[in-house]
Amino acid sequence: MAKKDSNAIATNRKASHDYFIEETYETGMVLKGTEIKSIRAGRVNLKDAFARISKGEAYVHNLHISPYEQGNQFNHDPTRARKLLLHKKEINKLIGQTQQKGYSLVPLKIYIKNGVAKLLIGLGKGKKKYDKREDLKQKAMKREAERAMKDRY
Repeated sequence: MAKKDSNAIATNRKASHDYFIEETYETGMVLKGTEIKSIRAGRVNLKDAFARISKGEAYVHNLHISPYEQGNQFNHDPTRARKLLLHKKEINKLIGQTQQKGYSLVPLKIYIKNGVAKLLIGLGKGKKKYDKREDLKQKAMKREAERAMKDRY
């Protein structure tokens, strides 16, 4: 069984299947009051989320944060675009890298650090179908070897 990251609230497990993650960046997010309460309750989904840079600012799209149950009229749109907090130097670097063919920004996980919600994004290069099959074969071989070693000792 895979180790679960103790401080991660939500992880994007599909990202490592679909992309080769080359670099990761820790970013803050501009959130509304009820959004942080929903994140702390674990009601967030990264499955279809993606990040994009437009007009010199980074945004995450389709990040689904469920409305807070006690939020009434102050609740937010669950999939609105949220601004990511990065240094200008990092944004400029990412602009150059994402303009290359096959590269994109992928949200990897959300966690709380020092009371602040952080989003870990990765610069990923898309995998081809044969790459995905090769990864599945490697995983199966590793699992089989671990099972054999466990039986032996």
